[in-house]
Amino acid sequence: MFSKWIATLFGVGYFPVAPGTAGSLVAAVMLWLFPFASVRTFFLVLLLLFFIGVFSATEFEKWSCTDDRRIVIDEFTGMGIALFLIPPKVWLFGAGFLLFRVLDIVKPFPLKRLERLPRGWGVMLDDVGAGIYTNLILWLILLILG
Repeated sequence: MFSKWIATLFGVGYFPVAPGTAGSLVAAVMLWLFPFASVRTFFLVLLLLFFIGVFSATEFEKWSCTDDRRIVIDEFTGMGIALFLIPPKVWLFGAGFLLFRVLDIVKPFPLKRLERLPRGWGVMLDDVGAGIYTNLILWLILLILG
């Protein structure tokens, strides 16, 4: 089942401890090692990942349970959004990773509501929201620091 591999990020979701954190870390490391040369390409990849994530999470849930912890394509995509256009500095990527994980776990308003949406939409949208919040906070930090 191809959607199983996508939903679990090619098996990362089977990591025995904190698979969501593992999926987020994979995204941060990949973005550090392989930065996008084009903003447009980065945006299109994130958009594609979102819709593939909705589909694969929906399919995975058909034989699993709602928002199964093994589904980590949502964390991978959310982390990509969190680091979208963020300058590649170790401290920023580290802060982005930590902020994203906290926001994904705490789920401030309206992320908890987004999580309740049906099927893969709920799985993906709360992480998209956490990624947007993280990105905005990182830009605010950069503006304050000058």
